[in-house]
Amino acid sequence: MLIAATDGLRRQCRSVIIRLMLFGLILVFVGACARIWVLSSFLEGKINNLTSSQQQSTASYVAHDIDEKIKARLDLLRRAAGSLPSAALDDPMVLRDWLKRHQEIAPLFSRGLMVVRLDGRGAIADYPEWRRSPDFDVSDRDWFRAALESREPVIGRPARSSIDGEPMVVMAMAVTGPAGTPIAVLAGATALSSPGFLNLVQGNRIGRSGGFLLVSPRDRLFVSASDHGMILTATPPEGVNPLHDRAMAGYRGTGITVNAAGVEELSAIASVPTAGWFLVARLPTAEAFEGVRDLQTFIATNSLMIAAFAAIVLFFGMRRFFRPLTEAARRMHQMADGHVELSPLPVRRMDEVGELAQGFNYLLGKLREQEAALRASEARMAHMAHHDALTGLPNRTMFHNRLQQAIDRAERGGTPFALLYIDLDGFKPINDTHGHSRGDEVLREVARRLSGLLRKSDLIARIGGDEFAVILEVEVTPAGAETVADKCRAALEAPILIDGLRLPLALSIGVAVYPKDGRDAQQLIVHADQAMYAVKRGAVRVPAL
Repeated sequence: MLIAATDGLRRQCRSVIIRLMLFGLILVFVGACARIWVLSSFLEGKINNLTSSQQQSTASYVAHDIDEKIKARLDLLRRAAGSLPSAALDDPMVLRDWLKRHQEIAPLFSRGLMVVRLDGRGAIADYPEWRRSPDFDVSDRDWFRAALESREPVIGRPARSSIDGEPMVVMAMAVTGPAGTPIAVLAGATALSSPGFLNLVQGNRIGRSGGFLLVSPRDRLFVSASDHGMILTATPPEGVNPLHDRAMAGYRGTGITVNAAGVEELSAIASVPTAGWFLVARLPTAEAFEGVRDLQTFIATNSLMIAAFAAIVLFFGMRRFFRPLTEAARRMHQMADGHVELSPLPVRRMDEVGELAQGFNYLLGKLREQEAALRASEARMAHMAHHDALTGLPNRTMFHNRLQQAIDRAERGGTPFALLYIDLDGFKPINDTHGHSRGDEVLREVARRLSGLLRKSDLIARIGGDEFAVILEVEVTPAGAETVADKCRAALEAPILIDGLRLPLALSIGVAVYPKDGRDAQQLIVHADQAMYAVKRGAVRVPAL
């Protein structure tokens, strides 16, 4: 009986069905491993590319936002230093009133403005006024020395205030006398945590544990970070983080590195050129590729189920049952190798093979959704980069681009065009009395009224605060520009109604016509701005609210 059982076992081992089943099991096992490896490598590369692109887009957007805010502050210093009257340096009260007016018009420096003596020992005047020690001396500060050596605004090393310890950065510019030599230094200080400055860095995270780092290579310092504990701390020494070392040397792009804490990260680096800083958007790779690990487990689990099913099918010798699986595997390999276009697999039967095909089709659909979402995200970011978030109008960047295009067209065609600079008279009392939310509604309503007056070929942009600019193209004469200006003023004659409040406004409008008032963007802007302020100084004031 034992001999008979042994003979039967030998016959089973020599059976084609058993051999085919064993071969099939081995084939299914190898195929499962190949699918896991191919799909994992393919998806990891895809996700890495998609995530890297998204990280780079995010880093570039935030870096550009910071750069524009720094430029605005440096431009303010440049204009203020150029317009500071020398006689005011002899009268601290007059100088303080001058500083107060500038700070109230453009409050970009959250900690105020200060005029320092030429030797750096003491401030002539500041606004708002801070309590400083009698021996206050900034002659050894880097921003003070740099301002005296340069004729352009400079940015100091970010540091904590000696008064209250708050992290801040000082920007300064030398004030020159009639002879062109420095007679004082105008400085403005901004807290790193002030609203509208580095809020995109300090107030946001990427994923669950990622975030931003703003680095000053010159000072070897973390200027700001999503992790507030890293603000104003020293950067890691050379050799700890290879990608960080490359960024300090000038590299800008994406890469995977291990940070000082031993965490592997996917990082994107973008420049903040005006300050000489760079921004890092980082995300742990464990979080970025979490879906690939889950997919590997999913494929491995399903492969075991398929192997068991294949063993049963092979045992009965039904070769035709293998045909859909082999066709699906062949098609997936062709798609993975690039021989055929990525397309859903046909589902002929709702069995394990069909479930596998459905799983692949679902995965393929998700990949296409991610690609579509990335394209939509890039489109939104492009729109946000060129449009004002509050009013939906083009922003300062798009305005300057369109102005240069208008100049180029006018030079080629010899046709004039006009530039209108518009400032809202009476907006600040509305903002101060009724709150910023109603002030925002006023700005939206002004944008709607003015937009309705213009042609499709014209452009209206919000260039900051309560200031707007209009570019009138298609052969506009000075008289035509004045007519449009009159229409704009008439559009705001009716008070704005918000929450039952009648809020009166008026417009101060300065007009510049190409080429009569200037042949480049700077000349036109300066002329229109000066004309606007001339109108404002002579304008009838808006009735009190």
